[in-house]
Amino acid sequence: MEQLQENAHASVDVTVTGAHLAAALSSEPGESFPEVFSTPWLLAQFERAAAKVLRPILAEGQLSVGAKVELEHLAPTPVGQKITAHARFLEKKGPLFLFEVWAEDGAGIIGKGTHARAIAPKIAVEKKAASRFAQA
Repeated sequence: MEQLQENAHASVDVTVTGAHLAAALSSEPGESFPEVFSTPWLLAQFERAAAKVLRPILAEGQLSVGAKVELEHLAPTPVGQKITAHARFLEKKGPLFLFEVWAEDGAGIIGKGTHARAIAPKIAVEKKAASRFAQA
């Protein structure tokens, strides 16, 4: 497997739509969330950016999976604004690749944190998920 260079970086963009809003998370009567970019979608962009850093070192049939995250969602972003999420490779500890992650919109930083990912065969991840629910 190819090695990652320290400080290897990638970024991804997303324009906030109604599907990305915290308000879209409401699924029970009485739940109420704001019409701003949601924390789960912020996390998803951090995952996308870190996975993008790892893409060049993946072998055929491999993918990266999220293993750990710590994040702070610092500022709200409304519909129509573009968000750019970044991931910078820090180090490898055992099977985990550790990243610094942050995101910004046109007004500044909206979130930051750390994220860890592991590399695994795609089929093994899917088989493990299926086996957790298989009848004995």
